[in-house]
Amino acid sequence: MVRPRGKIEVTCPNPDCDHFGKEKGKDIIKKGKNRAGHQQYYCFHCKSFFVETKGTPLYHKHLSEEEIVRVCQLLVEKNGIRSIERITGHHRDTIGRLLEGLAAHATIVNDYLLREIELGEFEVDEMWATIKKNKRTLSPEAQMGLRRAMRGSTTA
Repeated sequence: MVRPRGKIEVTCPNPDCDHFGKEKGKDIIKKGKNRAGHQQYYCFHCKSFFVETKGTPLYHKHLSEEEIVRVCQLLVEKNGIRSIERITGHHRDTIGRLLEGLAAHATIVNDYLLREIELGEFEVDEMWATIKKNKRTLSPEAQMGLRRAMRGSTTA
């Protein structure tokens, strides 16, 4: 007798798949872990592999969630990229790419910092202002994410 599969919470992130974002009828299995330690999945409908962090600020990041939260807390204290580099031991380009990813997913990060880490609204707003000041060459996607997350935003 075959053991039943466990409940898998993820859905297929491939927009070309017939079951893209659908919970019902999905046929996804776990397929090991990648080098960063994130769970990999395989969709039998579109025959593609994907990682659990796809579409999140943690995608393609080699830092742990604790390190990313630590960088955010240092940004709240108005530390610059180079001072965060000295404190954490990570290269400034790594921190810069992390800030770019955080800005692109600013609304998700905003909710996480306010609810899970329990930072205040003004502290999170200071962090976004520091990112905007320190990272002058943000991508258009990151700029739009910052506009949505910053306090008093009128763009939806």
